[in-house]
Amino acid sequence: MSDRVPGFATLAVHAGAQPDPTTGARATPIYQTTSFVFEDVDHAASLFGLQTFGNIYTRIGNPTNAVLEERVAALEGGTAGLAVASGHAAQVIVMHTLMRPGDEFVASKKLYGGSINQFNHAFKNFGWQVVWADPDDIGSFERAVSPKTRAIFIESIANPGGVITDIEAVAAIAKRAGVPLIVDNTLATPYLCKPIDYGADIVVHSLTKFLGGHGNSIGGLIVDAGTFNWSREKRYPMLCEPRPEYNGIVLHETFGNFAFAIACRVLGLRDIGPALSPFNAFLILTGIETLPLRIQRHCDNALAVAQWLAANPQVAWVSYPGLPGDRYYKLAQKYVPKGAGAVFTFGLKGGYDAGTKLVSNVRLFSHLANIGDTRSLIIHPASTTHKQLTDAQKVQAGAGPDVVRLSIGIEDKDDLIADLDQALSEA
Repeated sequence: MSDRVPGFATLAVHAGAQPDPTTGARATPIYQTTSFVFEDVDHAASLFGLQTFGNIYTRIGNPTNAVLEERVAALEGGTAGLAVASGHAAQVIVMHTLMRPGDEFVASKKLYGGSINQFNHAFKNFGWQVVWADPDDIGSFERAVSPKTRAIFIESIANPGGVITDIEAVAAIAKRAGVPLIVDNTLATPYLCKPIDYGADIVVHSLTKFLGGHGNSIGGLIVDAGTFNWSREKRYPMLCEPRPEYNGIVLHETFGNFAFAIACRVLGLRDIGPALSPFNAFLILTGIETLPLRIQRHCDNALAVAQWLAANPQVAWVSYPGLPGDRYYKLAQKYVPKGAGAVFTFGLKGGYDAGTKLVSNVRLFSHLANIGDTRSLIIHPASTTHKQLTDAQKVQAGAGPDVVRLSIGIEDKDDLIADLDQALSEA
């Protein structure tokens, strides 16, 4: 038997999956059921007591979802995964496992606008406080840490500005502070960047975007790197103290390097309930099979479009880390050498009005609030996704009034350039 470690493309197709043992079906079946029959009373008791792994109720776990969890964990190099209903749900479950009322976490201010809104407002209802740091000033993360800090949160490639965060440098700060580093790897995907290799302890994804890749399913996923000692600082009672729900089990002592994923499942997903539909899991699994092929095409197209825009006289600036003159080009060469992703922004000399006219005049690009589709997408963030932010917050998040965001698809690049050309002429 060979000890060869499968390559990325092989894992994208095969990780977590086997032919169905009952029917021989090669594709992972959709186990569209709410519950699962127990073998006997003892088997049921062992499942509910966390003494045996198995299926109880789809809100807690499902065989289709389990294949998805194992596949993404394998691609990221983690020990275990947990699929949930959306990327936002993944962030709630992670913080629910780490935080108590009054606790704080440090987050990069260069994030997806929905995350900024979630952290600033919704999380306050749980008593969780965010302290913002600037990824362009790595020292600001260290200065933001306090005795109340329980985690640091960043994006590998920030949405929408294409900011590349120095993961390794932030991971060193998190290690010194004795807290886990959480990295949202949605835009990069593990094909371009594996944050765990650079010190991340937890990785989260919006499966809705590039992993699913076809704009047909919403989902989220949490990957446990298995690298953090949850018992060392005694700051994380969900993991290092006896759990009354499970007869006094201490999850970190019992489950070791995948205890965080277990805690998210049996203490978060079980009670908060943002379960992923098995049908959505099936569609996302199908999308992941072509992930390396799609992402490379996305990146190649994005670079071509960014180069064309940078030379266009109506364009004031282009923020794409794949361009040699970009301020994040050096970090991109380190963290995403195969390509700087498919999402980037640019500014029009005509400002806000020119941006809204451009998105109204495209024909091939779709004007909508999503990224990571096979189809190319366009949006004016200041009037849509980041509208709820103040003007100062919009600028900080890379969504100022002149900004247009593109998510480049896998069409022929010449057709994409032609569509932008005609739309700019109209604008």
